[in-house]
Amino acid sequence: MARVLPMLIRRLLILIPLILGIIAFVFIVMQFAPTDPATAAFNGGNPTAEQLQQFKEENGLLDPLPLQYVHFVTDLVSGNMGDSLISGTPVLDSISTALPLTIQLTVLGLVIAIVLSLIFGVTSALFRDRWPDQVIRVISLGGVAAPSFWLALLMIQYLAVQLGWFPTGGYVNPSDSVTDWLWYMALPALSLSLPVAAQLTRIIRTSMVEELDKDYVRTAIGSGLPYHVVIGRNVLRNALINPLTVLGLRVGYLLGGAVVIEQIFGLPGMGQLMINGVTNGDPAVVQGVVIVIAVGFVVVNLAVDILYLLVNPRLRSAA
Repeated sequence: MARVLPMLIRRLLILIPLILGIIAFVFIVMQFAPTDPATAAFNGGNPTAEQLQQFKEENGLLDPLPLQYVHFVTDLVSGNMGDSLISGTPVLDSISTALPLTIQLTVLGLVIAIVLSLIFGVTSALFRDRWPDQVIRVISLGGVAAPSFWLALLMIQYLAVQLGWFPTGGYVNPSDSVTDWLWYMALPALSLSLPVAAQLTRIIRTSMVEELDKDYVRTAIGSGLPYHVVIGRNVLRNALINPLTVLGLRVGYLLGGAVVIEQIFGLPGMGQLMINGVTNGDPAVVQGVVIVIAVGFVVVNLAVDILYLLVNPRLRSAA
């Protein structure tokens, strides 16, 4: 662990300029938004030129862009993301209300994707070039090509509308009823996770096949070790090292896909919050949501990198 610690510290230090770069990128892009914050603040009224000028002076919109960025970063560090121009509520309060639902959807989708990919990836590798392998490969290829929003619409049409097995939308807090929460979150999580599960299935199958062809597997089986022990204790553990590198990127896909899925199923998460901010011309809300999602993506990838470093003995020795 002492060898790994300096590398972990370096990874953590890299986060600082990376997050500052993300904040700068979001800030610059929002400057090109077609909506004028001063005009949007009057919520469809007809402000005079003097009123617009006064609003810009009071909110620092006439300051040079570098100074506005410094104020923006300073406010973020102090936990202030500004106020909504439409409702007047702090953006941080809106995000703290919407973020837990997006996290629930992302985590549930990730769990489903990992479970499905492990089952089908390992099965496909163990039955290599036989009919289970062929069927799983065809299904996974179709899953990779199918976008999550299209799967969501199909599930609503057949599983919710025609069969009535699931609700078409809505949300129940897990603190009220875990069963109802799972019932309402099933279709959103499935539609979000299936493309990720298909991609991970192909990666796990490839890694498993590579491990099964190595000499240590034949030696272990030839020495009398049970086949299931060799697969579970050695092959599977070694084969899962490479898929970990992809898992971080797939979590980012889940976070981004949740924005669309939440809108389709009417879930009051970060996606709906951002869409409302764009529709109403509320730049503070859009900035806050994009920054939180982007920083969350970076932090998750860092966590996956650290996990990959800890489970890979070759990287530990190289450190």
